[in-house]
Amino acid sequence: MKKVSALTVLLLSFLCLHVSAQDSIIGDINYGILDKYIQAAKENYPKRKILKAQEDAIKTGIAVAEISYLDMFSASYFYRPGDKQAISTPGQTANPYIVNGIQYGISLNLGAFLQKPFLVKRAKADYKVAQLQTADYDYALVNEVKKRYYTYIQMLSELKIKTQTAQDNNGVAENQRRRFEKGEIPLDAYNGSRVQLSDSNSAKIQTEVNFLNAKDALEEIIGRKLTDIK
Repeated sequence: MKKVSALTVLLLSFLCLHVSAQDSIIGDINYGILDKYIQAAKENYPKRKILKAQEDAIKTGIAVAEISYLDMFSASYFYRPGDKQAISTPGQTANPYIVNGIQYGISLNLGAFLQKPFLVKRAKADYKVAQLQTADYDYALVNEVKKRYYTYIQMLSELKIKTQTAQDNNGVAENQRRRFEKGEIPLDAYNGSRVQLSDSNSAKIQTEVNFLNAKDALEEIIGRKLTDIK
């Protein structure tokens, strides 16, 4: 039993040293690739694309409002022929028009004239609000991309640890099996190593699921596969 206890202590010490070397993910964070993920999210995430399209549409409204200044004016013309004659008295002819030829006129809609500056100002204010809404959403989007990226890195690191632990426990279980077959250790010690191996394999599988979920969540928000962004 003393030999088993010594082996167990040695194994735990090895695992603790291995885990301690993996207790930080700071060094695994690639800020260059994170910036690319953020940019991809701004380009591809549907809600952000909708806000940007709305902003562009409202910006167009400024030009429309400014051009509509011309709506205040209306032009017209009237043609009075100079050679048309009419009978004014028996036996005499006379031109019934006082002014002859083509006459032009321009009219101004005073109500529209007074409204236009306010309409242009409102269009510009609407565009400013749209810009602020897009900027506000970009702030939230950037934070969400970072959150999902950090979770992805965390799950990747945990998966490495769980995989290594499962491999180590597999080696220990195999060694315990050989020793049990030689009669060097009791059945309880051998069964304990098998239980430990089963637990580590289950933890590894659950971590694999968590990693895949984190990967899918990150790809969902950036709108592209991680392998497509270098």
